[in-house]
Amino acid sequence: MARYLDPKNDLVFKKIFGEHPLLLKDFLNALLPLPDDGQIIDLSYLQPEQVPMTPLSYRRGIVDVKCIDQQGRTFIVEMQMFWTTVFRQRMLFNASQAYVQQLAPGQDFRLLQPVYALGLINDIFDPNGDWYHHYKIVNIDHPHRQIEGLQFVFIELPKFKADTAIAKKVRLLWLRFLKEIGGELEPPEDLREYPPIQEALTISQEAAFSRAELLAYQDVLDAIRTETAYVGEKVAEATAKGLEEGIQVGRRDEKLAIAKNMLEAMDDSAIANITGLSVEDVQVLRNSK
Repeated sequence: MARYLDPKNDLVFKKIFGEHPLLLKDFLNALLPLPDDGQIIDLSYLQPEQVPMTPLSYRRGIVDVKCIDQQGRTFIVEMQMFWTTVFRQRMLFNASQAYVQQLAPGQDFRLLQPVYALGLINDIFDPNGDWYHHYKIVNIDHPHRQIEGLQFVFIELPKFKADTAIAKKVRLLWLRFLKEIGGELEPPEDLREYPPIQEALTISQEAAFSRAELLAYQDVLDAIRTETAYVGEKVAEATAKGLEEGIQVGRRDEKLAIAKNMLEAMDDSAIANITGLSVEDVQVLRNSK
């Protein structure tokens, strides 16, 4: 039985979409908000984003995939396992840089073409929102008026659920591929029936990877596990600290309530000795009556 590597893993993602432009074209046409008459027909990768398939390649802070289409539009794609505000800022920086770098000194600004940035996140950053987030520069009072040039799409994979009524749409097929594939389970038939995804499945089989690539794959998994454990520890520490602080606040409130009842009968020093409050605390309490 074939074993499939997780396409969300940086190494596998780049092998599928960073080396096969036809698959990337289909993927981008499905996921980006491109008009029907503005679909990507052809694209080519931009240097130096195509890097050799070595373990070190997947530890560098480079864009996962960067390409340009027949109209001159630039597309940046990044797969991210964890959401951070730094990731959003990096996407903004990379897209802005790609927009600026289109022109040589002295060239006409009218030559500038749009830049699209697609961020796929295997995490939740907006608990109350939908899984598909589309951003562009708009007029606050008249959102239909916009400044062309930069657009961003962020997709939260854990929140994505295929609607059975539209599950055959290519966008949802590709997202299911990213979310569901990995391990020894046989891929669902409807995914295998779509030729581009069938090709992506073939590429993601463990047997298609060299020993060096498999070691790099494990390195990425180890890094993800380490990051997950670290984040879990920090959350636990913050929770414990919050509980302890809450307990301390509760105890102080209780002491203040007891002290308040003693103000008429005792002096400040006596109240402080009984409750454990400072004399200054008792004086503030007395003056606030």
